[in-house]
Amino acid sequence: MSFFDVRESGRPNAPTVLLSSGLGGTAGYWAPQLAALAARYRIVTYDQAGTGRNKRQLSDDHSIAAMADEALAVLEATKTDKAHFVGHALGGLIGLDLAMRHPQRLHSLTVVNGWAAAHAHTKRCFEMRLALLKHEGPAAYVRAQPIFLYPADWLARNAERAAQEEAHGLAGFQGADTLRRRIAALLAFDVTHRLAALRVPALVSAARDDVLVPCSMSEQLAAAIPHATLDIAPWGAHAINVTQPDAFNASLLAFLDSH
Repeated sequence: MSFFDVRESGRPNAPTVLLSSGLGGTAGYWAPQLAALAARYRIVTYDQAGTGRNKRQLSDDHSIAAMADEALAVLEATKTDKAHFVGHALGGLIGLDLAMRHPQRLHSLTVVNGWAAAHAHTKRCFEMRLALLKHEGPAAYVRAQPIFLYPADWLARNAERAAQEEAHGLAGFQGADTLRRRIAALLAFDVTHRLAALRVPALVSAARDDVLVPCSMSEQLAAAIPHATLDIAPWGAHAINVTQPDAFNASLLAFLDSH
């Protein structure tokens, strides 16, 4: 195990898919995708710096670029010359930065519910989440998190699962300082005026009912990336790969297989 807590699965000699999680940062987020991908690809997952089993102090100027450098180091550590990069939200921003600075290392880029620059509504959501963390503490922050991730009806049907996730999230909480630095990094990210130069084949995946990242952000992102493929689901919310795994996996595999 390296300091990235890298995990490999799937077919060892097949093309590699590197999965990068959102704000939670841990590899476990991608559990609904592993079986579908493993039949055709080698899979690499990792816990991002400061999260999961990769706990460490982050610098005050921690950035998406630093996270992209970490993803590049994961490729190096796993002896991966080139990979399909799939990132959710913050993980998608990591992929965008990596694709712009090191396009030769990527077969393709998939951004799930991501953005070129944070929407005013998204900023408001994170400001409220940070206020909750500051004034009520980690338990309240973790308890509120599913509201931003899942559709209300899905959450009501999966109350027991949500409770288990809450307990797991609190037990492995990344720490208030780490969380603040990671949120500051994603809010500072802005590649609006650089996207036209991106030449990596891209899939932009989104859910129409995402309450954290408005779907319009994905539409604008796809419109700005040359020849990007846009896939918008009518339902599934921010964690669409969890709430709609079969449809998401089918769309992702179709894109990966085409590149």
